[in-house]
Amino acid sequence: MRGIANFADIISEAKEIQNSLAAKVEIVALHRAIKLVAGVDASFYGDSVTGSACLFTYPALNKIGEVSITQKTSFPYIPGFLSFREAPTLIEAIRGLRHRPDAIIVDGQGIAHPRRIGLASHIGILLNTVSIGAAKSRFIGTYEEPGREKGSRSYLFDAGECVGAVLRSRTAVKPLFISPGHLIDIDGAVDVILSCLSRYRLPEPTRCAHNTAARARSILKRPSVPLSE
Repeated sequence: MRGIANFADIISEAKEIQNSLAAKVEIVALHRAIKLVAGVDASFYGDSVTGSACLFTYPALNKIGEVSITQKTSFPYIPGFLSFREAPTLIEAIRGLRHRPDAIIVDGQGIAHPRRIGLASHIGILLNTVSIGAAKSRFIGTYEEPGREKGSRSYLFDAGECVGAVLRSRTAVKPLFISPGHLIDIDGAVDVILSCLSRYRLPEPTRCAHNTAARARSILKRPSVPLSE
């Protein structure tokens, strides 16, 4: 029973933190010029999490840096609370970049979250910067399927509130779920994502971060090799 009580305490405290952060989220028209954009993603192996950040010029999308940080995580996997597992390491990776990004694209949710504080919003608040969630799957909400052509969009609703957009990032592929994290609105978030697309489904910054984190995870999985004498 003690374990159950401790788990309930963890959830209760995490909800309090989320509600406090959610009150600080600002969904407003973009009012900062974006010259540098970072994509972030996390990868897990055992009790280790690797957070990767890739930095690009915007809108030219020239890659100018990447950082990967691996740390231990003790927070359990609980849907709706992934920020507590991923955000600390991702923030360290972002801070490790040589230049501060003007906007951060997160492989996750912004306000498309039951308490309106997904990973992108969480990071945006803590770093006081523009942040956008670009998720590969829906977490909450209802929507109508967008058209099949690249750039087609519909809107995502939860409890009568528009919390994001469903964007066809490549013709005839599954859409992305875009939601503003902080200091940007829904249409502004979609515009930034469209400017970060190349020939792939994912925006180039988060595609880079995903691949970088996956490479770091594969290194962790390799059996240790004894040093030659």
